Amino acid sequence: MTRVRSRWSRPRTGDAASAPTDAGPPTAQVTPAELDDCLRACAVHSGKLVGSLDPRRIALSEQLRRLLVLWARQEQPAPAPAGAAALIRRGARPASTGIGNDLLDALLAVANKALDCGYDDELNLALLISDTVLTQRRNSRAGWRLRGRLLEDMGRPAAAVEAFDRYLELTDEDGFGVRAKTAGLRVAQDRRAGLLALLRDTVPAAGRFSGLPAADTWAEGLAAHTAGDRDGAQARLVGALLAMDRAEAPEQEFQEALGHYLDLATTDRARPVPELTRLIELFAEQRRNRMRGPVPDPLYGGVEWLSLGEFRNRIAGRSVALIANSGRVGTSAMGAEIDAYDLVVRFNSYRIDPAHTGSRTDVHATIHKHGFNWDKPVDTRLVLGGISGDWKHSLRTRLVPGAQKFLGDESLRWPVRNIGRLGTDRWPSIPTSGFNTLWLFDFLDVSPTLDLIGFDFYESGAYRVDAAMRMPITSVHEYTSEKAWVMERAQSVSGMRISLR
Repeated sequence: MTRVRSRWSRPRTGDAASAPTDAGPPTAQVTPAELDDCLRACAVHSGKLVGSLDPRRIALSEQLRRLLVLWARQEQPAPAPAGAAALIRRGARPASTGIGNDLLDALLAVANKALDCGYDDELNLALLISDTVLTQRRNSRAGWRLRGRLLEDMGRPAAAVEAFDRYLELTDEDGFGVRAKTAGLRVAQDRRAGLLALLRDTVPAAGRFSGLPAADTWAEGLAAHTAGDRDGAQARLVGALLAMDRAEAPEQEFQEALGHYLDLATTDRARPVPELTRLIELFAEQRRNRMRGPVPDPLYGGVEWLSLGEFRNRIAGRSVALIANSGRVGTSAMGAEIDAYDLVVRFNSYRIDPAHTGSRTDVHATIHKHGFNWDKPVDTRLVLGGISGDWKHSLRTRLVPGAQKFLGDESLRWPVRNIGRLGTDRWPSIPTSGFNTLWLFDFLDVSPTLDLIGFDFYESGAYRVDAAMRMPITSVHEYTSEKAWVMERAQSVSGMRISLR
């Protein structure tokens, strides 16, 4: 059997993030952890990353640096020394009294970058951060979502579902598509159970080997297969799979071994028998559902696709207001004026307060990565994204049947780059959802009135649905360039209104 690293704790260098444990595989059950121990482990891990050339570890190192500087500033009013980790190692620090919002956000940012790395050391660090966050804040939505993602990456789908369920209990806005994820994991677990039951029924001799060490039994099975003993090989290989299931091997190891077995089984037969065909079907179904989740309504309520030309025809001759998610909008008292436009366009995690924001939403333009407001009924939804495959995956998993009449097709996926041909040489930063959309309306040039309401480019902060308010205003966008582009084309500026037509 090909050995895949289990991504579980092993003794390495003595730091808390890689210490051995007797608790067994990670679960949704939180292991109490002290904040100071976690922060010291982060400092030690930061030292390990010095000189790394891996871009993912470089990004993690930067988040660790920010965390440690923040910790030093919070614990010592005096300016922190350049080497925050050195200060920690000297022990010149009193015990922490709790986890504030800034420190919580910094810890979660480190954990997310550690997850991106995917290596054992980084996953163990993320697990320690998860334990620490949920020890300090038992009802942290971000903490439970982190734990679910972590457990899934560690190959513990059943435990991941428990953590995701806890997250869903704590939120009304599933902006990250967690419900679809858990539905897919549940279906995958059901298919896996059916697959194992079929293996037990079709290869009864495997039971003799299911209580033996899986790795040894697998090696014996491969040797028997090479020697031409097909029946003996099948019994041992299936026995090894059953042993892996009994030992709760990480899902990635089990899936790789199962795929190898099915590959051998199909090459041994000119035509697969019905039982083997069914095994392959179950294997494909569980893998597909783990990756994408089930689709209860493949037609999504009969939604109609809009191309660039069709979208142009639908907006032609109509007055348009594009409403920013800025703090100024939330206190604008412009609700009636906004609702008077023919078309009201809103973005991403917009928030409705009729007196200030107006009540109508005709076009919802949203980045594909988040699922905020996808369930809110609108005439047209424009889903934006830079990578075609990721965009299609998000449409499949996030689109709510019946919540929109029209949906922008791939010709409307990424207007600034794909229609305007503004590559990174001409527009280096990632264009925002708002800028992509206002650029599109300006490019089509068929609206007699095109007004931007509250576009101060987040100078007044964000005004979003509650579940999105803790999300930082991302730094990957360059708002200064977007503002300059808008002001160069503005026909008039009056209070909160910038008129492009």
